[in-house]
Amino acid sequence: MTEPLGKPGARMATPEGANRGLADAGTLGKAVVAQASFIAALMFYLGAIYTSAYYAYYHVSLSLLGFGFAQMVLQSLHLLRFEVLVVVVVVLLALEASRHAERLRLPRSLRRALRAAWKLLAQWHLAVVASGLALLVMWPHIQPYAWTAPLTIALGLLLGQSRPAQGHHPRSIGSRSLMILAAAAFLFWTLTQAAWQLGDHDARTRAREVVSWTGVVIHSTQRLTFPPPPSVAEEDLKTGWRHRYRYTGLRLLLERNGRYLVVPTDWDAGKDPIYVVLEDANTWIGLTPGEQDPA
Repeated sequence: MTEPLGKPGARMATPEGANRGLADAGTLGKAVVAQASFIAALMFYLGAIYTSAYYAYYHVSLSLLGFGFAQMVLQSLHLLRFEVLVVVVVVLLALEASRHAERLRLPRSLRRALRAAWKLLAQWHLAVVASGLALLVMWPHIQPYAWTAPLTIALGLLLGQSRPAQGHHPRSIGSRSLMILAAAAFLFWTLTQAAWQLGDHDARTRAREVVSWTGVVIHSTQRLTFPPPPSVAEEDLKTGWRHRYRYTGLRLLLERNGRYLVVPTDWDAGKDPIYVVLEDANTWIGLTPGEQDPA
């Protein structure tokens, strides 16, 4: 006698079901890869903007740095500030709350007030867009918060695509797609301006504390050209030393592939040059801690 496979009433896995499961898994995998690629590309772009703004303050071009893709992606992590994380969390909570408004069991009066406020804001979305255009006109006067102008325009365009704004006469799919594309472009502009502003702000903040940067000690077989004392101290160790000239009073801005970008401790970003020292057989470079605040 033969026994039935499986328990009574159990369904057998069919090839069609297995193929459907594999297809769903493949679709999910492609979606994850596409989203990860988009996020990586966005992080690379924002990292490049931040780094360009940061070193532009020091008159150093991005091409001189030679950063790769992974390094640019890591540079974008400088944008993860406390304020940014708070805004992201608030937005996510607001989106989840809007999806599960009924489950939250809010007081009926509060729910009515929120719906009325949302409807009023959506119906006046053109006023929000006009406010963003006004901010664009005042661009030079709202620095370093000029990124609020394209952000306001993007929010107004997105509000215009909501159901309360469209009422009983919804727009065509083509028109809505165009508006959403325009809003995405303004959001992208917002991210660009915010990344540039943060990079420039960080560079200016760091430039005010040059003495706290990593110190640089240079030994050279030949005399180098630096500002006279007290900016950079030169010491001649006399004969018997292969690297007889010793230079102190320098701070490290950046090191890339054996090129050290150094500045004196009294360096002024607005007028003083940056010195590039190449490490080779005739030049020895050592690094020391900078001056730290005792507090």
